[in-house]
Amino acid sequence: MTAERALLSLSLLTIATVGIWGVFDPEGIVSTASVIVDQYFRSRGWFLMLSVTGMLVFCVALAFSRYGAIRLGADDDRPEFSTASWIAMLFAAGMGVGLLFWAVAEPLTHFDFAKEFTIAPVAAEQALVTTVFHWGIHAWGIYGATALVIAYFSFRRGTPMLVSAPITYLFPRERWASLLGWLADFMAIVAIAIGVGGSIAMGVFQVADGVDVLVGGTGAGAWLVGAVFAVMVASYVPPLMIDLGSGMSRLSNLAMLLAIGLVVFVVIFGPTEYLLNSILGTFGQYLTNAIPRGFETFTFFDDQVSQQFNSWTLTYMVWWIAWGPFVGVFVARISKGRTIREFVLGVLIGPTLFSVIWFGAFGGIGLYEALHGTGELAAMAVTNAERSTFALLARMPLSNLTTLVTIVAAFLFIVTSVVSAAFVLGTFSTGGDPDPKPRIRLIWGVLLGVLGYAMILSGSMDAVKKLIALGALPFVFITVLLMVCLLRALKGENPA
Repeated sequence: MTAERALLSLSLLTIATVGIWGVFDPEGIVSTASVIVDQYFRSRGWFLMLSVTGMLVFCVALAFSRYGAIRLGADDDRPEFSTASWIAMLFAAGMGVGLLFWAVAEPLTHFDFAKEFTIAPVAAEQALVTTVFHWGIHAWGIYGATALVIAYFSFRRGTPMLVSAPITYLFPRERWASLLGWLADFMAIVAIAIGVGGSIAMGVFQVADGVDVLVGGTGAGAWLVGAVFAVMVASYVPPLMIDLGSGMSRLSNLAMLLAIGLVVFVVIFGPTEYLLNSILGTFGQYLTNAIPRGFETFTFFDDQVSQQFNSWTLTYMVWWIAWGPFVGVFVARISKGRTIREFVLGVLIGPTLFSVIWFGAFGGIGLYEALHGTGELAAMAVTNAERSTFALLARMPLSNLTTLVTIVAAFLFIVTSVVSAAFVLGTFSTGGDPDPKPRIRLIWGVLLGVLGYAMILSGSMDAVKKLIALGALPFVFITVLLMVCLLRALKGENPA
């Protein structure tokens, strides 16, 4: 059996096993994942934060070094997309449905926790800063480091877009490099599949609750969740059989435009002055706290604080690592012709600024209600996170329209993510085939659906986060190795 056939067979078997286990024993798989992840976070949380911060420093240092002028491609290549279009595609690929799901719920959850330790205004301020920290430059440092390595070796050295390519390129006749490269591709496949499976579950929960809101329900039942899941699978399976390429990009960009329209609507029709102050204040607080926060592990706090740190910050960092190979391939593909400096600054600054605006608006209006209203939204964020965004929109004009727009955007984000992920998984599992056979793409699409259904059966977003973390933990070490490979390769460059 060839290495490519072995990789395809073992990866399909592993993901199928995880998916079937989750379907028939959701409590068992969640319990196992929780034990492993909790133990890792307790013993290696420091390593995870150091690695993530290291990826950010790595990207920034390269951007401002003499290697920043090197193009991701031939010296005469130029970018295919305008900067604005490129940044929009970056953000749509890297964040997607999570933006809609956590827009209100995350800041309010952090506020509910922080107000036990400090006065409410300070708790609100810290809640927004913590949320943006989770979605800001550290997340994009992970994406940027992975994408930069893939883009450099693909466009500059002519390798296939595989995680293993930098390793096997630098050590072409070493058996250990072949074995390690094979393992790197395998771990990337597992991380991508489980990460996207979690996003399917998140999207289904969100869309089902939105539909329930539109029909005047009090909570999405199992039948509605199942129906939304079935429609979602039926929507993404046909595109797997043909090459839609730019069509998927257009749908993703449409979802992003809908998201931008929502945030503009909230700022205009909400307490505008309050929200603009919220955005500006959050930006300033984030600027002064981002780097120190990257080294914070809350060592001297009690178990309650440590658990909050593990459940949110460490889980988010692992979540971004899980999506790193998938987003990395996409970002690499759309970044040919840009210099390393342009690439890094665009990847880090553009999406982070949007995160500040997004959460400053949605989180700001949620916190306004918590501080000056009944506090109903804050209570809902803890018990029913997927409904929080719709509950906020229900308090504003044109609520049925904005709810429908949110449902459509969430649906489009998930469908385009699954289709793109199935292509990437097909490429990775077939040794770098840029156009994997429809049969392979369909198999991966079905398995992603099985994983998503297993996570839906787990019953909560906390369980979904544990499962995603379990799939991504091994890939942390591969990402660090990829950065070492890029540094070694850059030594052979002679930038002007």
